[in-house]
Amino acid sequence: MLEFTPSYKKICILRLSAIGDVTHVIPVVRAMQKQWPGVEITWVCGKFEYKLLNIIEGINFIIFDKKKGIKAYRELWNALKSDHFDVLLHMQVAARANIASLGIKADIKLGWDKSRSRDFHQLFINHSVARENQQHQVQGFLSFARELGLQLDEPSWEIPVTEKARKFAEQYIDKDKKVLIISACSSHKLRNWSVSKYAELADYAVEHYSMQVILSGGPADIEVEMANEILASMRTSALNLVGKDTLEQLVGLLSKATVVVSPDSGPAHIANAMCVPVIGLYACTWSKRSGPYNSLEYCVDKFETAAKQYLNKSVNDLRWGTKIEKPGVMELIEVDEVCRQLDRVIKHSSDKTSVIKE
Repeated sequence: MLEFTPSYKKICILRLSAIGDVTHVIPVVRAMQKQWPGVEITWVCGKFEYKLLNIIEGINFIIFDKKKGIKAYRELWNALKSDHFDVLLHMQVAARANIASLGIKADIKLGWDKSRSRDFHQLFINHSVARENQQHQVQGFLSFARELGLQLDEPSWEIPVTEKARKFAEQYIDKDKKVLIISACSSHKLRNWSVSKYAELADYAVEHYSMQVILSGGPADIEVEMANEILASMRTSALNLVGKDTLEQLVGLLSKATVVVSPDSGPAHIANAMCVPVIGLYACTWSKRSGPYNSLEYCVDKFETAAKQYLNKSVNDLRWGTKIEKPGVMELIEVDEVCRQLDRVIKHSSDKTSVIKE
């Protein structure tokens, strides 16, 4: 741990992407805001990620638009040329972030330990977090806060639902039904479950629990096409909101869900941050590392099976963070396994409702 000093007044966070990862960083921000009142926080983030993060108060955001190429670095360095930070939290090991850090002046440049580094990350920092074996990503990010002397064990997100987001959600949510939101697509096609299995799950939710099923996702062609195919394959009906909300509105929508079903994706982590149960579908990645933090018990995880079947290895022989993105891996997840987890979530939510009424 760094020698704690109360003089940490200016902190810069460098985490450009992706949605799930920037969501993991928010508890670090909350810890600093609570324990260091008045701390000045600057966050260098991606253009798309800013659409989510801008609802977090008390942060000066600097947008890095990677599509601009070299110009993006020049704009970033020019924006920060008069700033000198006590600490740079260099939370991304990718080459793009490492190069960006060159124009950020800070006394302490705290980054990842060597075992979790790549792209020469260690050359761009002067301190690193402690090495941990098989640590969940949420706890990995919290280790940055602990290294600075902040006291915290578990994450707290406190993501606000704006009035605009609340009104958007209320347009579509049936208040008289339990709500299943299916966010069917990850950012990587091979991490997606099949159309037929999503459709079967949705029908199960409607036929067994009279749930309102909502399909959610971004405007990308793959997400629009998958949503249309799921609807066409269902016996029952669902509300298709794919491509119809912003990230800000998505927060409001997810906050109203009874349960969310998703592969390893940004919306899964946003829902988790909103304290909504998430049934994570994991086979290409391991939920122990990147599953929805508060819903690991609900994940259907076939990563260990995939390691044996596709790599002929035990998970303990794989580098932490290994991805098994091969055709057919996600088909290891069976519909009945996900339905059983849905049963558990519904039972738990009913039990909680009964306790509240009593």
